[in-house]
Amino acid sequence: MRWLANLVYLIGAAFYLPVLCYQMLVQRKNRRGWRQRFGHWPIRPSDKRRIWIHAVSLGEINATPLLVRKLEQRLPDADIVISTTTDTGYARACKLYGADRVFRFPLDFSWVVARVLRRVQPSLIVLVELEVWYNLVRTASGRGIPIAVVNGRLTDRSRKRFGLIAPLARAMFRRLTWVGAQDERIATRFRELGTLTDRVEVIGSVKWDTTTVADTIDGANDLAATLGIEPDVPLWVCGSTGPAEEAIILDAYARLLEAGVSLTLAVIPRKPERFDEVADLIRSRGHTCIRRSERPDAPPTNAPVPPGHPETVPPSVDPGHAPARTAPRPVFLGDTMGELRKFYSLASVVFVGRSLVPMGGSDPMEVAALARPIIVGPHMDNFAAPVEAFAAVDAIRVADNVRTLATAVGDLIADQKAARQQGIRARKVVLDNQGATDRTADRLVGLLTRK
Repeated sequence: MRWLANLVYLIGAAFYLPVLCYQMLVQRKNRRGWRQRFGHWPIRPSDKRRIWIHAVSLGEINATPLLVRKLEQRLPDADIVISTTTDTGYARACKLYGADRVFRFPLDFSWVVARVLRRVQPSLIVLVELEVWYNLVRTASGRGIPIAVVNGRLTDRSRKRFGLIAPLARAMFRRLTWVGAQDERIATRFRELGTLTDRVEVIGSVKWDTTTVADTIDGANDLAATLGIEPDVPLWVCGSTGPAEEAIILDAYARLLEAGVSLTLAVIPRKPERFDEVADLIRSRGHTCIRRSERPDAPPTNAPVPPGHPETVPPSVDPGHAPARTAPRPVFLGDTMGELRKFYSLASVVFVGRSLVPMGGSDPMEVAALARPIIVGPHMDNFAAPVEAFAAVDAIRVADNVRTLATAVGDLIADQKAARQQGIRARKVVLDNQGATDRTADRLVGLLTRK
Protein backbone atom coordinates (compact mmCIF):
# COMPACT_ATOMS: atom_id res chain seq x y z
CA MET A 1 0.00 0.00 0.00
CA ARG A 2 2.81 2.41 0.85
CA TRP A 3 4.49 2.00 -2.52
CA LEU A 4 1.14 2.16 -4.31
CA ALA A 5 0.53 5.51 -2.63
CA ASN A 6 3.99 6.71 -3.65
CA LEU A 7 3.31 5.66 -7.24
CA VAL A 8 -0.01 7.52 -7.28
CA TYR A 9 1.73 10.63 -5.96
CA LEU A 10 4.48 10.42 -8.57
CA ILE A 11 1.95 10.14 -11.39
CA GLY A 12 0.01 13.06 -9.96
CA ALA A 13 3.21 15.11 -9.63
CA ALA A 14 4.04 14.54 -13.30
CA PHE A 15 0.67 15.96 -14.35
CA TYR A 16 0.88 18.82 -11.84
CA LEU A 17 4.40 19.93 -12.81
CA PRO A 18 3.29 22.27 -15.69
CA VAL A 19 0.76 23.89 -13.35
CA LEU A 20 3.43 24.35 -10.71
CA CYS A 21 5.79 25.95 -13.22
CA TYR A 22 3.06 28.37 -14.28
CA GLN A 23 2.34 29.25 -10.65
CA MET A 24 6.00 29.86 -9.90
CA LEU A 25 6.89 31.78 -13.05
CA VAL A 26 3.69 33.70 -13.80
CA GLN A 27 1.74 33.89 -10.56
CA ARG A 28 4.88 34.01 -8.40
CA LYS A 29 3.45 31.42 -6.00
CA ASN A 30 4.98 28.36 -4.32
CA ARG A 31 8.53 29.59 -4.83
CA ARG A 32 9.72 29.14 -1.27
CA GLY A 33 9.85 26.42 1.35
CA TRP A 34 10.77 23.49 -0.87
CA ARG A 35 13.47 22.18 1.47
CA GLN A 36 10.86 22.02 4.19
CA ARG A 37 8.40 20.32 1.85
CA PHE A 38 10.99 17.58 1.46
CA GLY A 39 11.30 17.21 5.22
CA HIS A 40 14.24 19.46 6.01
CA TRP A 41 12.71 21.51 8.81
CA PRO A 42 15.36 22.96 11.12
CA ILE A 43 15.30 20.89 14.29
CA ARG A 44 13.73 22.79 17.16
CA PRO A 45 14.85 20.91 20.28
CA SER A 46 12.34 20.50 23.07
CA ASP A 47 12.05 18.26 26.10
CA LYS A 48 8.28 18.85 26.14
CA ARG A 49 5.56 16.77 24.54
CA ARG A 50 5.02 18.19 21.09
CA ILE A 51 1.67 18.73 19.35
CA TRP A 52 1.84 19.16 15.59
CA ILE A 53 -1.14 21.06 14.15
CA HIS A 54 -1.56 21.17 10.37
CA ALA A 55 -3.83 23.73 8.69
CA VAL A 56 -3.58 23.83 4.91
CA SER A 57 -4.25 27.49 4.07
CA LEU A 58 -5.18 30.93 5.37
CA GLY A 59 -8.77 30.08 6.31
CA GLU A 60 -7.76 27.02 8.33
CA ILE A 61 -4.86 28.86 9.98
CA ASN A 62 -7.28 31.57 11.11
CA ALA A 63 -9.33 28.86 12.83
CA THR A 64 -6.42 27.72 15.02
CA PRO A 65 -5.47 30.57 17.44
CA LEU A 66 -8.26 29.97 19.94
CA LEU A 67 -7.67 26.20 19.88
CA VAL A 68 -3.93 26.72 20.42
CA ARG A 69 -4.65 29.04 23.32
CA LYS A 70 -7.02 26.52 24.91
CA LEU A 71 -4.43 23.75 24.54
CA GLU A 72 -1.69 25.91 26.05
CA GLN A 73 -3.93 26.63 29.02
CA ARG A 74 -4.68 22.95 29.57
CA LEU A 75 -1.18 21.68 28.71
CA PRO A 76 1.38 24.27 29.79
CA ASP A 77 4.12 21.66 29.45
CA ALA A 78 3.34 20.99 25.75
CA ASP A 79 5.18 22.44 22.75
CA ILE A 80 2.90 23.30 19.80
CA VAL A 81 4.20 23.61 16.23
CA ILE A 82 2.22 24.52 13.13
CA SER A 83 2.49 23.41 9.51
CA THR A 84 0.71 24.84 6.49
CA THR A 85 0.80 24.50 2.72
CA THR A 86 0.00 27.79 0.97
CA ASP A 87 2.07 30.98 0.90
CA THR A 88 -0.70 33.04 2.49
CA GLY A 89 -1.24 30.41 5.18
CA TYR A 90 2.47 30.32 5.96
CA ALA A 91 2.72 34.12 6.22
CA ARG A 92 -0.29 34.25 8.54
CA ALA A 93 0.98 31.40 10.71
CA CYS A 94 4.36 33.08 11.10
CA LYS A 95 2.62 36.29 12.17
CA LEU A 96 0.48 34.43 14.72
CA TYR A 97 3.03 32.01 16.15
CA GLY A 98 6.52 33.12 15.11
CA ALA A 99 8.57 31.65 12.27
CA ASP A 100 10.43 29.25 14.58
CA ARG A 101 7.20 27.35 15.29
CA VAL A 102 5.98 27.17 11.67
CA PHE A 103 7.03 24.95 8.76
CA ARG A 104 5.75 23.85 5.37
CA PHE A 105 3.70 20.67 5.29
CA PRO A 106 5.80 17.86 3.75
CA LEU A 107 5.09 16.09 0.51
CA ASP A 108 3.37 12.81 1.38
CA PHE A 109 6.05 10.47 0.04
CA SER A 110 6.90 7.79 2.58
CA TRP A 111 10.58 8.71 2.88
CA VAL A 112 9.77 12.40 3.31
CA VAL A 113 7.18 11.70 6.01
CA ALA A 114 9.63 9.45 7.87
CA ARG A 115 12.22 12.25 7.85
CA VAL A 116 9.72 14.82 9.14
CA LEU A 117 8.51 12.59 11.96
CA ARG A 118 12.11 12.04 13.07
CA ARG A 119 12.66 15.78 13.19
CA VAL A 120 9.35 16.93 14.67
CA GLN A 121 8.87 13.96 17.03
CA PRO A 122 5.21 14.71 17.72
CA SER A 123 3.26 13.16 20.57
CA LEU A 124 0.00 14.11 18.84
CA ILE A 125 -0.85 15.15 15.26
CA VAL A 126 -3.88 17.40 14.73
CA LEU A 127 -5.24 17.82 11.19
CA VAL A 128 -7.62 20.75 10.62
CA GLU A 129 -10.78 19.97 8.61
CA LEU A 130 -9.63 17.32 6.08
CA GLU A 131 -5.87 17.24 5.62
CA VAL A 132 -5.70 13.44 5.70
CA TRP A 133 -2.72 12.00 3.81
CA TYR A 134 -2.02 8.29 3.44
CA ASN A 135 1.70 8.01 4.25
CA LEU A 136 1.52 10.51 7.09
CA VAL A 137 -1.41 8.71 8.71
CA ARG A 138 0.01 5.25 8.09
CA THR A 139 3.53 6.01 9.32
CA ALA A 140 2.45 8.03 12.36
CA SER A 141 -0.13 5.46 13.48
CA GLY A 142 2.47 2.72 13.03
CA ARG A 143 4.67 4.59 15.51
CA GLY A 144 1.86 4.92 18.01
CA ILE A 145 1.26 8.63 17.41
CA PRO A 146 -2.45 9.52 17.75
CA ILE A 147 -3.92 11.41 14.79
CA ALA A 148 -6.96 13.65 15.29
CA VAL A 149 -9.07 15.53 12.76
CA VAL A 150 -10.54 18.69 14.27
CA ASN A 151 -13.33 20.80 12.83
CA GLY A 152 -13.85 17.82 10.53
CA ARG A 153 -15.30 18.79 7.16
CA LEU A 154 -15.95 16.23 4.43
CA THR A 155 -18.23 17.13 1.55
CA ASP A 156 -20.11 14.55 -0.44
CA ARG A 157 -17.96 15.43 -3.45
CA SER A 158 -14.77 14.72 -1.47
CA ARG A 159 -16.24 11.44 -0.23
CA LYS A 160 -16.85 10.36 -3.82
CA ARG A 161 -13.32 11.33 -4.83
CA PHE A 162 -11.86 9.24 -2.03
CA GLY A 163 -14.06 6.42 -3.32
CA LEU A 164 -11.95 6.39 -6.50
CA ILE A 165 -9.02 5.15 -4.40
CA ALA A 166 -11.15 3.13 -1.99
CA PRO A 167 -8.45 0.66 -0.78
CA LEU A 168 -6.03 3.47 0.06
CA ALA A 169 -8.79 5.63 1.54
CA ARG A 170 -10.13 2.92 3.86
CA ALA A 171 -6.63 1.95 4.99
CA MET A 172 -6.03 5.62 5.82
CA PHE A 173 -9.31 6.60 7.46
CA ARG A 174 -9.48 3.55 9.73
CA ARG A 175 -6.17 4.60 11.30
CA LEU A 176 -7.53 7.95 12.50
CA THR A 177 -7.62 8.09 16.29
CA TRP A 178 -10.40 10.64 16.64
CA VAL A 179 -12.54 12.84 14.38
CA GLY A 180 -14.42 15.87 15.67
CA ALA A 181 -17.01 16.37 12.91
CA GLN A 182 -18.92 19.58 12.32
CA ASP A 183 -22.28 17.82 11.93
CA GLU A 184 -23.86 14.37 11.71
CA ARG A 185 -23.79 14.19 7.90
CA ILE A 186 -20.05 14.80 7.91
CA ALA A 187 -19.60 12.24 10.68
CA THR A 188 -21.47 9.67 8.56
CA ARG A 189 -19.16 10.30 5.59
CA PHE A 190 -16.08 9.72 7.73
CA ARG A 191 -17.57 6.41 8.90
CA GLU A 192 -18.42 5.41 5.32
CA LEU A 193 -14.77 5.92 4.34
CA GLY A 194 -13.59 3.58 7.08
CA THR A 195 -13.17 5.59 10.29
CA LEU A 196 -14.21 3.44 13.25
CA THR A 197 -17.66 4.40 14.50
CA ASP A 198 -16.62 5.02 18.11
CA ARG A 199 -13.83 7.34 16.96
CA VAL A 200 -16.14 9.85 15.24
CA GLU A 201 -17.94 12.46 17.31
CA VAL A 202 -20.11 15.42 16.33
CA ILE A 203 -18.48 18.44 17.99
CA GLY A 204 -19.63 21.39 15.87
CA SER A 205 -17.53 23.96 14.05
CA VAL A 206 -14.74 25.76 15.89
CA LYS A 207 -15.25 28.65 13.48
CA TRP A 208 -18.35 29.64 15.44
CA ASP A 209 -15.93 30.44 18.28
CA THR A 210 -13.26 32.19 16.21
CA THR A 211 -15.62 34.86 14.94
CA THR A 212 -15.52 38.19 16.78
CA VAL A 213 -19.00 39.31 17.79
CA ALA A 214 -18.93 43.08 17.40
CA ASP A 215 -20.67 45.98 15.68
CA THR A 216 -17.47 47.55 14.37
CA ILE A 217 -13.88 46.50 13.72
CA ASP A 218 -10.82 48.53 14.69
CA GLY A 219 -9.45 50.36 11.68
CA ALA A 220 -12.65 50.13 9.62
CA ASN A 221 -13.36 53.85 9.79
CA ASP A 222 -9.77 54.65 8.82
CA LEU A 223 -10.15 52.33 5.85
CA ALA A 224 -13.31 54.13 4.78
CA ALA A 225 -11.67 57.53 5.11
CA THR A 226 -8.61 56.43 3.16
CA LEU A 227 -10.60 55.03 0.25
CA GLY A 228 -13.21 57.77 0.24
CA ILE A 229 -16.15 55.47 0.99
CA GLU A 230 -19.15 57.73 1.54
CA PRO A 231 -20.85 56.98 4.88
CA ASP A 232 -24.28 58.09 3.68
CA VAL A 233 -24.30 55.76 0.64
CA PRO A 234 -25.11 52.05 1.22
CA LEU A 235 -22.10 49.79 0.65
CA TRP A 236 -22.38 46.34 -0.92
CA VAL A 237 -19.32 44.24 -0.03
CA CYS A 238 -18.54 41.08 -2.00
CA GLY A 239 -15.93 39.09 -0.08
CA SER A 240 -13.70 36.13 -1.00
CA THR A 241 -14.90 36.11 -4.59
CA GLY A 242 -13.69 33.57 -7.14
CA PRO A 243 -13.23 33.38 -10.92
CA ALA A 244 -16.37 34.19 -12.97
CA GLU A 245 -18.15 35.66 -9.94
CA GLU A 246 -16.95 39.23 -10.31
CA ALA A 247 -18.53 39.47 -13.78
CA ILE A 248 -21.89 38.35 -12.35
CA ILE A 249 -21.52 40.81 -9.47
CA LEU A 250 -20.76 43.71 -11.82
CA ASP A 251 -23.74 42.80 -14.01
CA ALA A 252 -26.00 42.80 -10.95
CA TYR A 253 -24.50 46.12 -9.83
CA ALA A 254 -25.22 47.64 -13.25
CA ARG A 255 -28.86 46.55 -12.96
CA LEU A 256 -29.16 48.18 -9.55
CA LEU A 257 -27.63 51.44 -10.75
CA GLU A 258 -29.88 51.47 -13.81
CA ALA A 259 -32.86 51.04 -11.49
CA GLY A 260 -31.77 54.15 -9.59
CA VAL A 261 -30.52 52.41 -6.45
CA SER A 262 -27.97 54.53 -4.58
CA LEU A 263 -25.22 52.04 -3.85
CA THR A 264 -21.43 51.62 -3.73
CA LEU A 265 -19.65 48.34 -4.46
CA ALA A 266 -16.49 46.85 -2.92
CA VAL A 267 -15.00 43.58 -4.21
CA ILE A 268 -12.41 41.56 -2.29
CA PRO A 269 -11.15 38.54 -4.30
CA ARG A 270 -10.01 35.53 -2.31
CA LYS A 271 -6.75 34.92 -4.22
CA PRO A 272 -4.08 37.67 -4.28
CA GLU A 273 -2.88 36.58 -7.71
CA ARG A 274 -6.26 37.63 -9.14
CA PHE A 275 -6.16 41.24 -7.93
CA ASP A 276 -4.87 42.66 -11.22
CA GLU A 277 -7.31 40.55 -13.26
CA VAL A 278 -10.28 41.82 -11.26
CA ALA A 279 -9.04 45.42 -11.46
CA ASP A 280 -8.92 45.13 -15.24
CA LEU A 281 -12.45 43.67 -15.29
CA ILE A 282 -13.79 46.54 -13.19
CA ARG A 283 -12.26 49.12 -15.52
CA SER A 284 -13.55 47.28 -18.59
CA ARG A 285 -17.08 47.83 -17.27
CA GLY A 286 -16.54 51.59 -17.25
CA HIS A 287 -15.87 52.04 -13.55
CA THR A 288 -12.94 53.74 -11.90
CA CYS A 289 -11.18 51.08 -9.84
CA ILE A 290 -10.01 52.36 -6.46
CA ARG A 291 -7.47 49.88 -5.13
CA ARG A 292 -6.77 49.65 -1.43
CA SER A 293 -3.09 48.90 -2.10
CA GLU A 294 -2.70 52.28 -3.82
CA ARG A 295 -4.13 54.16 -0.82
CA PRO A 296 -2.36 52.72 2.21
CA ASP A 297 -2.71 55.78 4.45
CA ALA A 298 -5.63 58.03 5.27
CA PRO A 299 -5.39 61.43 3.55
CA PRO A 300 -4.52 64.34 5.86
CA THR A 301 -7.25 66.72 6.99
CA ASN A 302 -8.30 69.27 4.34
CA ALA A 303 -6.36 67.39 1.64
CA PRO A 304 -7.75 67.71 -1.89
CA VAL A 305 -10.16 65.01 -2.97
CA PRO A 306 -8.09 62.29 -4.70
CA PRO A 307 -8.71 61.44 -8.37
CA GLY A 308 -11.33 58.75 -8.78
CA HIS A 309 -13.21 59.74 -5.65
CA PRO A 310 -16.98 59.72 -6.33
CA GLU A 311 -17.11 63.51 -6.09
CA THR A 312 -14.71 63.88 -9.02
CA VAL A 313 -16.48 61.55 -11.46
CA PRO A 314 -17.89 63.69 -14.30
CA PRO A 315 -21.52 63.50 -15.43
CA SER A 316 -22.34 61.02 -18.13
CA VAL A 317 -23.11 62.24 -21.62
CA ASP A 318 -24.56 58.93 -22.78
CA PRO A 319 -28.10 59.75 -24.00
CA GLY A 320 -29.23 56.28 -22.96
CA HIS A 321 -28.90 57.20 -19.29
CA ALA A 322 -31.51 58.98 -17.21
CA PRO A 323 -31.05 62.77 -17.18
CA ALA A 324 -29.77 62.93 -13.60
CA ARG A 325 -27.58 59.88 -13.97
CA THR A 326 -23.81 60.25 -13.53
CA ALA A 327 -21.08 58.03 -14.92
CA PRO A 328 -20.70 54.61 -13.30
CA ARG A 329 -19.64 54.93 -9.69
CA PRO A 330 -16.13 53.85 -8.67
CA VAL A 331 -15.73 50.28 -7.47
CA PHE A 332 -13.46 49.65 -4.51
CA LEU A 333 -11.05 46.73 -4.78
CA GLY A 334 -9.74 45.16 -1.57
CA ASP A 335 -6.33 44.00 -2.78
CA THR A 336 -4.52 43.76 0.55
CA MET A 337 -4.41 40.90 3.03
CA GLY A 338 -6.09 40.86 6.42
CA GLU A 339 -8.67 43.59 5.86
CA LEU A 340 -11.72 41.61 4.76
CA ARG A 341 -13.47 41.98 8.11
CA LYS A 342 -12.94 45.75 8.02
CA PHE A 343 -14.83 45.84 4.73
CA TYR A 344 -17.54 43.61 6.19
CA SER A 345 -17.85 45.97 9.14
CA LEU A 346 -18.56 48.88 6.78
CA ALA A 347 -21.11 46.96 4.71
CA SER A 348 -24.84 47.53 4.40
CA VAL A 349 -25.15 44.09 2.77
CA VAL A 350 -22.59 41.33 2.15
CA PHE A 351 -22.28 38.71 -0.58
CA VAL A 352 -20.05 35.80 0.48
CA GLY A 353 -18.12 34.56 -2.54
CA ARG A 354 -17.00 31.31 -4.15
CA SER A 355 -20.66 30.33 -3.99
CA LEU A 356 -22.16 31.52 -7.30
CA VAL A 357 -19.82 29.04 -8.99
CA PRO A 358 -19.12 25.50 -7.68
CA MET A 359 -16.11 26.29 -5.49
CA GLY A 360 -17.47 25.24 -2.10
CA GLY A 361 -18.25 28.68 -0.71
CA SER A 362 -16.54 30.87 1.88
CA ASP A 363 -17.10 31.50 5.57
CA PRO A 364 -20.41 33.31 6.29
CA MET A 365 -19.98 33.12 10.07
CA GLU A 366 -17.66 36.11 10.38
CA VAL A 367 -20.24 38.23 8.56
CA ALA A 368 -23.00 36.98 10.86
CA ALA A 369 -20.93 37.84 13.94
CA LEU A 370 -20.98 41.46 12.73
CA ALA A 371 -24.78 41.28 12.31
CA ARG A 372 -24.61 42.16 8.63
CA PRO A 373 -27.24 40.76 6.21
CA ILE A 374 -25.79 37.87 4.20
CA ILE A 375 -26.33 36.75 0.62
CA VAL A 376 -24.71 33.58 -0.76
CA GLY A 377 -24.87 31.58 -3.97
CA PRO A 378 -26.17 28.00 -4.19
CA HIS A 379 -22.72 26.35 -3.95
CA MET A 380 -21.94 26.43 -0.23
CA ASP A 381 -20.92 22.78 0.18
CA ASN A 382 -18.04 23.59 2.55
CA PHE A 383 -20.36 25.53 4.85
CA ALA A 384 -23.59 23.60 4.46
CA ALA A 385 -24.29 23.32 8.19
CA PRO A 386 -23.92 27.05 8.98
CA VAL A 387 -26.03 27.98 5.94
CA GLU A 388 -28.78 25.62 7.08
CA ALA A 389 -28.63 27.08 10.59
CA PHE A 390 -29.00 30.60 9.20
CA ALA A 391 -31.73 29.57 6.77
CA ALA A 392 -33.75 27.96 9.56
CA VAL A 393 -34.29 31.40 11.13
CA ASP A 394 -34.48 33.40 7.90
CA ALA A 395 -31.02 34.89 8.44
CA ILE A 396 -29.59 34.40 4.96
CA ARG A 397 -30.62 34.83 1.33
CA VAL A 398 -29.56 32.68 -1.63
CA ALA A 399 -29.12 34.00 -5.18
CA ASP A 400 -28.09 31.95 -8.20
CA ASN A 401 -27.81 34.42 -11.09
CA VAL A 402 -27.55 38.11 -12.00
CA ARG A 403 -31.27 38.78 -11.64
CA THR A 404 -31.77 37.11 -8.27
CA LEU A 405 -28.56 38.62 -6.90
CA ALA A 406 -29.62 42.12 -7.90
CA THR A 407 -33.09 41.53 -6.44
CA ALA A 408 -31.68 40.30 -3.10
CA VAL A 409 -29.32 43.25 -2.78
CA GLY A 410 -31.99 45.73 -3.84
CA ASP A 411 -34.52 44.36 -1.32
CA LEU A 412 -32.07 44.61 1.56
CA ILE A 413 -30.98 48.12 0.61
CA ALA A 414 -34.58 49.25 0.25
CA ASP A 415 -35.65 47.91 3.66
CA GLN A 416 -32.82 48.66 6.08
CA LYS A 417 -34.93 47.65 9.09
CA ALA A 418 -35.51 44.17 7.66
CA ALA A 419 -31.83 43.94 6.71
CA ARG A 420 -30.81 44.82 10.26
CA GLN A 421 -33.17 42.21 11.70
CA GLN A 422 -31.74 39.57 9.36
CA GLY A 423 -28.25 40.42 10.61
CA ILE A 424 -29.34 40.23 14.26
CA ARG A 425 -30.87 36.79 13.70
CA ALA A 426 -27.65 35.62 12.07
CA ARG A 427 -25.58 36.85 15.03
CA LYS A 428 -27.83 34.96 17.45
CA VAL A 429 -27.14 31.76 15.49
CA VAL A 430 -23.42 32.37 15.99
CA LEU A 431 -23.83 32.83 19.74
CA ASP A 432 -26.07 29.77 20.06
CA ASN A 433 -23.52 27.51 18.36
CA GLN A 434 -20.35 28.46 20.21
CA GLY A 435 -18.43 26.03 22.42
CA ALA A 436 -16.88 23.59 19.92
CA THR A 437 -13.33 24.76 20.64
CA ASP A 438 -13.55 23.89 24.34
CA ARG A 439 -14.98 20.47 23.52
CA THR A 440 -12.26 19.88 20.93
CA ALA A 441 -9.47 20.91 23.30
CA ASP A 442 -10.82 18.55 25.98
CA ARG A 443 -10.77 15.59 23.56
CA LEU A 444 -7.22 16.38 22.38
CA VAL A 445 -5.96 16.59 25.95
CA GLY A 446 -7.58 13.22 26.58
CA LEU A 447 -5.78 11.70 23.58
CA LEU A 448 -2.43 13.01 24.75
CA THR A 449 -3.03 11.92 28.33
CA ARG A 450 -4.01 8.38 27.30
CA LYS A 451 -0.91 8.16 25.13
